[in-house]
Amino acid sequence: MRRAAIGLRAMAAALPLALLGIAACSPPAPPAPVTSASPATTAAPERRHFTGTWSVSGTRQTLDMGPGRRAEAFRLGGSLMLTGEQRLGLGFRSDVIGLSDNRTGMQGRSVWTDARGDQVFSELGSGATGPGNLIQGRIIGGTGRFAGVSGEYSFKWHPLVVSEDGSVSGRVDGLEGWALLAPLQSPAGVAPGSGQGAAGTKP
Repeated sequence: MRRAAIGLRAMAAALPLALLGIAACSPPAPPAPVTSASPATTAAPERRHFTGTWSVSGTRQTLDMGPGRRAEAFRLGGSLMLTGEQRLGLGFRSDVIGLSDNRTGMQGRSVWTDARGDQVFSELGSGATGPGNLIQGRIIGGTGRFAGVSGEYSFKWHPLVVSEDGSVSGRVDGLEGWALLAPLQSPAGVAPGSGQGAAGTKP
């Protein structure tokens, strides 16, 4: 009996060591999966080519700067209609201000505003003045669905009425250009431009 009791005590003392050994040899539990928010998807930039018609009227102020030199400050407004399947928009109200010097050329700024109130901003420039001169436009940004837009366009200016009281009107010929719309961001699984009130819908 005494030997049996000693044997039981020895087994009881060895049991914790055996359990520790089994635990040490067991493979570690796999790590818990790490979840993270899905990144936002970004649409590719959209390049749109356009042509159009543009008619404007307004006022000018002339400053004579000696023989053979004249400077004019002008402010014009009118309507701009773009054509083409990839046009930037359909109809815009245009506002233009600038300074023309028959020796140094013309510099101006233009704002196009659509029916929603979204705007396109551009810089105008030409190395020459006078009827039929080529004017280059550079789109530098906008608001609303045109935020971040960039691009270029060109046209020729033909005055129709130039009066002594400073009023002037004319038309644009050969308007053509392209615009690159900034990509739209949306949550993963939602296509840009989908859903209620989506921006970037072509008119």
